[in-house]
Amino acid sequence: MKTGLERISQLAKEHPDRKMQTLMHLVNKETLRGVHNRQNPKKAHGVDQVTKAEYEENLEENLDDLIARMKQFSYRPQPVRRAYIPKDGSDQLRPLGVPSYEDKLVQGAMADVLSAIYEQKFYDYSYGFRPGRSQHQAMGALDDILFGWTNWVVDADIKGFFDTVDHDWMMKFLEHDIEDRNFLRYVKRFLKAGIMENGQQAASEEGVPQGGLISPILSNVYLHYVIDMWFEKGVKASVKGKAEMIRFADDIVFCFEYEEDAYRFYESLKTRLKKFNLELSEEKSKIIKFGRKAGDDAGKFDFLGFTHITAIGRNGKFHVKRITSQKKLKAKRQNAKRWLRENMHTPIKVLIDRLNVKLRGHYNYYGIIGNYEAMSGFREYVLEQLRASLNRRGTKSVTWDEFQRILIKFPIIQPRIVQRV
Repeated sequence: MKTGLERISQLAKEHPDRKMQTLMHLVNKETLRGVHNRQNPKKAHGVDQVTKAEYEENLEENLDDLIARMKQFSYRPQPVRRAYIPKDGSDQLRPLGVPSYEDKLVQGAMADVLSAIYEQKFYDYSYGFRPGRSQHQAMGALDDILFGWTNWVVDADIKGFFDTVDHDWMMKFLEHDIEDRNFLRYVKRFLKAGIMENGQQAASEEGVPQGGLISPILSNVYLHYVIDMWFEKGVKASVKGKAEMIRFADDIVFCFEYEEDAYRFYESLKTRLKKFNLELSEEKSKIIKFGRKAGDDAGKFDFLGFTHITAIGRNGKFHVKRITSQKKLKAKRQNAKRWLRENMHTPIKVLIDRLNVKLRGHYNYYGIIGNYEAMSGFREYVLEQLRASLNRRGTKSVTWDEFQRILIKFPIIQPRIVQRV
C-alpha cells in the first residue's frame, strides 16, 4: 500500500493543475513520531527549553496532547529563539533561529507534505534543499551549460531573501495549489510566530522562520513562482538566443547566448523582483562575459562557494576551473582559528582526531578537480594555527622539530580530490 505522502505525490503528478485537499490528516501521530526520530539530539533548544531526550520521556502522551491541541486549533507556534553565529568571511554575526521542539515536529511533518506536492512541480534546474539533489550536481549541470553555447552570465544576488519573503505573496502561491484551509492556517501561524531575543518578543511581518524545518520548502515555493516559472515560460520565450539557469536556494546563475539578452534580462529581473517585494543587490550582482569565446575578456563569478573561471587546459581545450572562493576561504580560516583556540587544552590525540574530521568534511566538499592547491593552502594554514594553539598551552613554546614529531605520531590528513564535477 502506498503511504499518504506517496498518494499525494502521485496525485500532484497526474493532476498538476488540481488543488490539493484534506492534507492536515497527514500531520498525525505516525508522521510526527517520524520527524521526532529524525531530530538531532545535540541541537539547541528553543524558547520552550525542551530537548529531544526530555520530549521522548513521555513521547506517546506528548504526541497525543499535541494532536489534540492541533485539532482544536489551540496549538500555536512559539516565537523562534534568535541566536547569533559568526558570519562567513567577516567579523560580523548573522542571526540563527531555533524553533521550540514541538514546532520542529509540526514543521517537519508539514514540510514533508509540501515536498510531496511541489517536487512534482519544481523545475529540473532547481537544486537547493530537494531530496536526492546536491551542490555538486548543481555545478555539474551548470558545467554542461557553460561548456556549450554560453557567452554571457548574469550572477544575481537577491538582497536578504530569507528575511524579506512577503507573507501575503507566500500564501497566494500556496493557495494556488492547496485548498486545505486548516493546513494553510498553520503555515500562516508559523510565518507570524515572531522572534524572541534577550527576553523580548518581536513580530515577524516578513521572511520565513529562520532555522525552521519548513523554511527551505517554503523558500523554494516562493522562488519557483517568482523566478523559475517566469524564466521558463516568459524569459526563454522572449530572448533572441538560448537561455538557461541553475538555482540552489537563492544562489542563482543565469546563462545567455547573446549579450543583448543578458542585459535586457538583468533589467527585467529587477522589475520582476520588485513586484514581489524583493530586491536585487546590484553591488553583488553582475553581468560578465564567460564561455569558450570569451578569451581574455572573460570574467569570473562565485557560485556555491567556488569561484568559476574560464581556463585552457594542457590539451588546448576550454574548461571551467573552480577554486574555493576568497569569501568562503576567509570564513573557513576564521572558523578553524576560532575552533582551535577554543579547544587548545584538549588532549593532542583527541584534538587532532576531531580536527581531521573537520578537514575531511572540507575536502569532501571542496575536493574537486582544479582545487587541490587551494585545499593544500588551507591545510597549511590549519597547521600554523594548530602550532599556535599548542604554544598557548603553557610558557614553553613548541619548537618546529617537536611539532613535526607530533604530526608524525598524529598525522593531519592530506587533501584529496573527491568530486569529479
